[in-house]
Amino acid sequence: MVNRLVEAGHDVTALGRSVEKRAAIAQLGANAVADMAEATARADAVVVCVFTDEQVRQICLDDGLLATMSPGSALVVHTTGSPRTVETIAVRAAPHHVDVVDAPVSGGPHNAAAGALTLFVGGAEDAVARVRPVLSCYGDPVLHVGPLGAGQKVKLVNNALFAAHIGLLSGSVELGARLGVPESTLLNALPHGSAASRVLDIVAAGGSVASFIDTAGEFVGKDVGVVRSIAAELGSDLGVLDDAIGAAMPG
Repeated sequence: MVNRLVEAGHDVTALGRSVEKRAAIAQLGANAVADMAEATARADAVVVCVFTDEQVRQICLDDGLLATMSPGSALVVHTTGSPRTVETIAVRAAPHHVDVVDAPVSGGPHNAAAGALTLFVGGAEDAVARVRPVLSCYGDPVLHVGPLGAGQKVKLVNNALFAAHIGLLSGSVELGARLGVPESTLLNALPHGSAASRVLDIVAAGGSVASFIDTAGEFVGKDVGVVRSIAAELGSDLGVLDDAIGAAMPG
């Protein structure tokens, strides 16, 4: 993502928490700094892309990122998490005259390198329009799906359905085994039939359901945990999606 921004001609400053990370940032042509305030103080847009919702809260609320940002700038949160987190951040950002946009990311490093990450964007029309040139450097499509928090909600539904697909595929492999059909045979054949899906293509490329879960299970499981928690707060659950998810990622 940093590389795409630099190549597009943006003046990019990135926080590196170690000497090695700062060296890697510098090699991409960005300005590497060790202090958060150095990365944000003069920025028109600040992009946060960390692993967990808790880390977003730590950076944006506890570590005082908002106070380091310039009035009139915008904060983009790429991390998938609770819509309530970005809503809380937006309330805290208002006195600083900072706009907040949530834009959770779908895709991996190869998509970022190609400028083809899918971004589900939530926020006010004017705020999204202001950051779209930045997001378009590494995102295509950049989908404005509603007001602040809507991006998180769409991404959480996406990941619940993605996890359910994995569960259904795991159950299908088990059915094949009972019928005497090897998993490798199924993964080579099913993408050509009416059961074809993006999930099936990804798993087939990795060789097995188990290897895919070993590689991506932590990321998908994190988001499933978030969407289960949010649904519970709203007095609901994931319904039939949860049944399918449990086949691959119980708990």
